[in-house]
Amino acid sequence: MPLLTIHHVTTYRYQQPVSLGEHRIMMRPREAFDQRLLSARLDIDPEPIELRWLHDVFGNSVAIALFKKRASHLVVTSEVTLEHAPLAQQQVDVEPYARLFPFTYSSEDMPDLLRSIERQHLDPERVVDNWARGFVRNDGNTGTVDLLTRIATGIQRDFTYVPRHEKGTQSPIETLRRRQGTCRDFAVLMIEAVRALGFAARFVSGYVYNPSRHEGVVGGGNTHAWVRIFLPGSGWVEFDPTNGIIGNRGLIRVAIARDPYQALPLSGTWFGLPASFLGMDISVDVHRADPALFPTTGHGAINSRIVGASGKTPTC
Repeated sequence: MPLLTIHHVTTYRYQQPVSLGEHRIMMRPREAFDQRLLSARLDIDPEPIELRWLHDVFGNSVAIALFKKRASHLVVTSEVTLEHAPLAQQQVDVEPYARLFPFTYSSEDMPDLLRSIERQHLDPERVVDNWARGFVRNDGNTGTVDLLTRIATGIQRDFTYVPRHEKGTQSPIETLRRRQGTCRDFAVLMIEAVRALGFAARFVSGYVYNPSRHEGVVGGGNTHAWVRIFLPGSGWVEFDPTNGIIGNRGLIRVAIARDPYQALPLSGTWFGLPASFLGMDISVDVHRADPALFPTTGHGAINSRIVGASGKTPTC
């Protein structure tokens, strides 16, 4: 089980001191059976007058920072060490009734999945629908996991990854037309495509890393975005259309949401002259940690030090 350290720094620069409003910070990875936090540290400069934590409607850990003094910069640094247990595609087990597409979710699951099946983008000419249907076999023997895998790897193969730091995402139709985008654009396209086929899907924001020297991934050095799809028998399963990853190998979850705007790593407001904003820098480094520095027994010890962001930080 890899032991990883994540160093994530976001810096905002201003030409003159500005007033900082409330900021929401989502940089703390989610606790789960496949990823376990050993330490988490959040540093904010200037130091906020108040910092409190909450769980949002999706169970994400959110820090709320309030400021009093004016400042010419804002630096948010998150450093986390965690154990990560990769799940490979071969370990995805689907209930017999759902192994072939189409299928219907059980009556017990459906009420909780409905909002994740609803489409979020208008598609009056059924452009996304028709594109998604193109992955379905005509002989009636479309395997569920095979279908979703071909959609994810099809995006990886046929679309060009172009990093973009500006906020917002392209519409799925725009991504199909341009045949290029960021990881969040590809995630939104896949979410809308599988929802058009009746699957429950959610947006995921987090980090990506190379599990081995022989594997190359796109989207490193920044936050990353991919998709979770609910499959009976395995629950929520990761699909990364940017890298063609099925399962969580190389993927560390931070925030899960129905829509990208609900999973921003950093969002907030500042007050001052429009020309005051000079720019934003983001740095993300994920590397293997020394196990000797984090001895654990049983459930291990979690040391969390909170020492105390403007605009919005998009994913890759």
